[in-house]
Amino acid sequence: MDLLVPSLMIAVAATAAVTDARTGLIPNWLTLPPLLAALILHFITQGAGGLMLSLAGALVCGLVPYLLFRHGSMGGGDVKLLAALGALGGAEVGLEIEVLGMSIAAVYALAFLAWRGGLARTLLSSMWLVVNVFLPARYRRPIPPAEMMPLRLGVPLLLGTLASVLLAGGAR
Repeated sequence: MDLLVPSLMIAVAATAAVTDARTGLIPNWLTLPPLLAALILHFITQGAGGLMLSLAGALVCGLVPYLLFRHGSMGGGDVKLLAALGALGGAEVGLEIEVLGMSIAAVYALAFLAWRGGLARTLLSSMWLVVNVFLPARYRRPIPPAEMMPLRLGVPLLLGTLASVLLAGGAR
């Protein structure tokens, strides 16, 4: 049982990374079964408390990505993948994966934009994107699609999962 959950997390993240890299999508058939399986697995192995912790992991890890999705800043597959990883590993591990994955994605994006020469413009647009989340609709500034940089998160989330599970897993 000790290796089952980390193995599932790596398998789901790896499949999502390959699918996302090839198609730009992380489909429901990949994210929803592990989410449901995590709830069932934790209920069977730990009872109602395990079920509640798994559900809390899904909710905690999916909340901010869901808000970003609602504002067009993140894909729905990324949200469901993060919720599934949170349900499998719990809130602490799920958030660790989220932070590591997003940090890896941010470093990649900054390096790519600096190389291409669009770093300053994109950083300003990103600031408005964050501010828009908290502003009432009438004060929001629309961000033109040309100023947005699409970024597939499958590979960075796989790297975050690997780092969390393989490097820090022994310390828990």
